[in-house]
Amino acid sequence: MKRSYFKAHFLLLALAGVAFSCSKTANTYESEREGVSVNLVELVNPLMGTDSEFKLSNGNTYPAIARPWGMNFWTPQTAKMGDGWTYAYDAYTIRGFKQTHQPSPWINDYAAFSLMPIAGKLEINEEKRASWFSHKAETAMPHYYSVYLADYDIKTEITPTDRAAYFRFTFPEADEAYILLDAFDMGSSVTVISDEQKIIGYCTNNHGGVPDNFKNYFIIQFDKPFEVSYTWKDSTLKDHPTATGEHTGAVIGFKTKRGEVVHAKVASSFISPEQAALNLEREVGSKTFDAIKEEGQQIWNKELGRIKVKGGTTDQQKTFYSCLYRTLLFPRKFYEFNENDEIVHYSPYNGEVLPGYMYTDNGFWDTFRAVFPFFTVMYPEMNSQIMQGLVNTYKESGWLPEWASPGHRDCMIGSNSASLIADSYIKGIRDYDIETLYEAILKNTEKEHPDIKSVGRYGATYYNQLGYVPYDVGINENTARTLEYAYADFCTWQLAKVLERPQEEIDLFAQRAQNFRNVFDPESNLMRGKNKDGSFQSPFNPLKWGDAFTEGNSLHYTWSVFQDIQGLVDLMGGREAFVGMLDTVFSMPPDFDNSYYGFTIHEIREMQIANMGNYAHGNQPIQHMIYLYNYAGAPWKAQKHVRNVMDRLYSPQPDGYCGDEDNGQTSAWYVFSAMGFYPVTPGYPSYVIGSPLFREVELQLENGNTFTIKAAQNNRDNVFISSASLNGNTLEKPWITHEDILNGGVLSFQMSVQPNKHWGTGIESRPPSMSEPQYVKKEQ
Repeated sequence: MKRSYFKAHFLLLALAGVAFSCSKTANTYESEREGVSVNLVELVNPLMGTDSEFKLSNGNTYPAIARPWGMNFWTPQTAKMGDGWTYAYDAYTIRGFKQTHQPSPWINDYAAFSLMPIAGKLEINEEKRASWFSHKAETAMPHYYSVYLADYDIKTEITPTDRAAYFRFTFPEADEAYILLDAFDMGSSVTVISDEQKIIGYCTNNHGGVPDNFKNYFIIQFDKPFEVSYTWKDSTLKDHPTATGEHTGAVIGFKTKRGEVVHAKVASSFISPEQAALNLEREVGSKTFDAIKEEGQQIWNKELGRIKVKGGTTDQQKTFYSCLYRTLLFPRKFYEFNENDEIVHYSPYNGEVLPGYMYTDNGFWDTFRAVFPFFTVMYPEMNSQIMQGLVNTYKESGWLPEWASPGHRDCMIGSNSASLIADSYIKGIRDYDIETLYEAILKNTEKEHPDIKSVGRYGATYYNQLGYVPYDVGINENTARTLEYAYADFCTWQLAKVLERPQEEIDLFAQRAQNFRNVFDPESNLMRGKNKDGSFQSPFNPLKWGDAFTEGNSLHYTWSVFQDIQGLVDLMGGREAFVGMLDTVFSMPPDFDNSYYGFTIHEIREMQIANMGNYAHGNQPIQHMIYLYNYAGAPWKAQKHVRNVMDRLYSPQPDGYCGDEDNGQTSAWYVFSAMGFYPVTPGYPSYVIGSPLFREVELQLENGNTFTIKAAQNNRDNVFISSASLNGNTLEKPWITHEDILNGGVLSFQMSVQPNKHWGTGIESRPPSMSEPQYVKKEQ
């Protein structure tokens, strides 16, 4: 995911081989593991995906040192202030340790500030104060980070809570030792309270999506008296306790002995300075650094341990748990607990402090596909809280969010909030105001936000009148919008039935869910832009990225008929033709047309270098495509390709992804696929089977049940399913239901080096679709 426009040029990047930092226990496990260690955080590499830059993404991640879904993350900062690529694996220096809320480099950060220890000459300029570091002296874990700052002979350690963090600095012998607080630009304020060994202040930096009164209030409590203190404003250092301006910061200083440890307790709040102090007292208080670190380790081990794997290689287990860690980071909790222990939140929509849940930093265009379906399986209670947060968003802004960070952001397309809501409710998750959410969905189907094109439905009037968004009316990515709106209408149809809405309303959305047919070109068997007069856009190049599509081409977006794959099979002429079209995506060369952008965007480059034809797993529109073989009688081909993608395009290394990780989506694809199934159609309570990666996976469900996936004889060569059973009963269909999982039990696969071209191939075994097949007699 990223914004659909750029103004820079790309160069092809030759990647060098990279390895885990020395802190990882890469060589302490046998090659084929029967089970995982109790300390699962040791299998997580937060540096996975950090070997990235603007022109080529291997994840576009940063090491998020955090609690699961924490309000604040912390990360080492190698880039300049305001750079979305805040940490780069190939960087040599660190400028500070930043509180961050960044969901994506394309969206950038907000409410960021940093701490930086130095020794010797005082230097506040971020570039001049930066210190050399090495991955050989760096430890990155979900709950703990440490690094040696070579220029200052200082070791920095961080361990976070949800809304606070504990720093431990180990200094050399120095007559001049300092800790700098950089409150960043775009407006900030700092106050040093020397007699309380404290710094307080606020920062307001953001890149959009905030009200006028937006502030992140922070408090930092030190355990060593200050011998000197300064503040700065716009690069001017002053001997004054307070500074307010465009860019401010503070410095506290003292003499240190070699090996002397100085602690800093940090907390923040979007509500008030008093709430920041309350967050610090509640989450850190009198606890020691090691106690907070141990607490964080236990919390992460508990969440990671809800899915236990056996078998596979060391790297496969590390990749799995690293992906699971990423899946458990977003959306972030944007709520706090007031003095009465009530859940409250600062609204990033209207600037008020209001009761109830709020979650943010998420792009539903990415995450509706696998992240939120994962929550419906493993975290239904939290999923309900997120739905409550969506209710609050609608009440506070008048709209559902599609990309929030922290408020509405103008990024990507679609109306995918409908998918989240429908999938949650249809799967039985409750305790939220579904009537208000349905009202919000209906508003989305009719209106578009006056200023933010990603909110509501841009082109809704055309879509509702014509059944598609025309190519020639000045609305970009029109065919992609048509396809995504039709899928959202399917989700609305599903929800309308459950809510027993008027039949006329139900029928309307059933009809609109079929609007994908209006942009299907039978001549090319592909989706194609259509003009207002009903003619197809010409000339048509299916390899052209962008234009009628979003960060992809027609070969990628044609498969975005999540709701009616059978209908798409029929449009293409039946199962054989459909499978042939799927095969073509993999077998053709990675040709492309980048003329819409004027340069080669990173998603194109990532497709080109993967040696998988035109399959572009590095971006979301095509990530479900492999599983569509199951709808056309060729599940063994899905099995082959799923395993190939897992083996070749993922690893637990800094270059471990094949494109943007995107708020957990690319990770959740791996987590689901490694378990052996994938939610192709959120809104249907079903999961399509691929090829399980491990010999056994055990899911500890919130309802107390256990669902286990067993794959006897599973290894690198035996990627094909020869037979399957569910709770001892033969399973002939290549999909299971949500209820099958929640009820607990055992899904067993017999794996083979040769494909079974009969298992799961019958038309009656296909996964759910809106349409009934039209070619039953011909193909049976």
